[in-house]
Amino acid sequence: MSTTRIVLVTGVSSGIGRATALKFAEAGCRVYGTVRNPAKTQPIPGVTLIEMDVRDETSIESGIQTVIAQDGRIDVLVNSAGVTLLGATEETSIAEAQALFDTNLFGLLRTIRAVLPHMREQRSGRIVNVSSVLGFLPAPYMALYAASKHAVEGLSETLDHEVRQFGIRVALVEPSFTKTNLDLNAPQAASTIPAYESERGVVSKAIQKNVQKAPAPDSVAATIVRAALGGWKMRHTPKGEASLLAKLRRFMPVGPVEKGLRKTFGLG
Repeated sequence: MSTTRIVLVTGVSSGIGRATALKFAEAGCRVYGTVRNPAKTQPIPGVTLIEMDVRDETSIESGIQTVIAQDGRIDVLVNSAGVTLLGATEETSIAEAQALFDTNLFGLLRTIRAVLPHMREQRSGRIVNVSSVLGFLPAPYMALYAASKHAVEGLSETLDHEVRQFGIRVALVEPSFTKTNLDLNAPQAASTIPAYESERGVVSKAIQKNVQKAPAPDSVAATIVRAALGGWKMRHTPKGEASLLAKLRRFMPVGPVEKGLRKTFGLG
């Protein structure tokens, strides 16, 4: 039997997903990367692109079957597809919140549910869910994104308890600011309330500044590969700011952590 790991990474058209798929290929894995429109996606060396939309169960089932038909198994699933949204909580419509959760939480859940029967049958597997430091920290004007990542964290920890009996483990990767188009071009809530405008503008500029000076996705991608192929642990934070924030959250009093967060987002 071949020892080559069969890896499926969602959302590889750009950013963290694309860098991750490439890293797995360089590590000698057989890699499938999902995109919504393969014709408009630049090829990734060593990666087979498959059409899949995490918001559509039929599309997911078709994508998973493509992998199973080719290789008969899936050893690693990386849920990387995600969207973001900037705006005050009061400004965010229920429809916008539902759309964000449809990708960030329910898209992840749909994909996991489609892959798990195959991993259970083979009695092995690793699921890596890409969360964020906002999965354990707040961020002003990003309430729904933070809420979706908090939800991903809760789902992942519970799921790991349920599936380890089948030789399957679940892990989280929690990056901080990363220089990707997702963050540089973050959409804003369609409805605006003038009372929030000044502070929202300050936060938006602070986010742009932090993203511009943030590292490229390669460090996050390397962390994801280690989380997937190395010894199991639940949480993985890329070196640098993400690891520091995780330590601060765990060991520092709430007051200083909150003060530091507000400063990061320009709120002093």
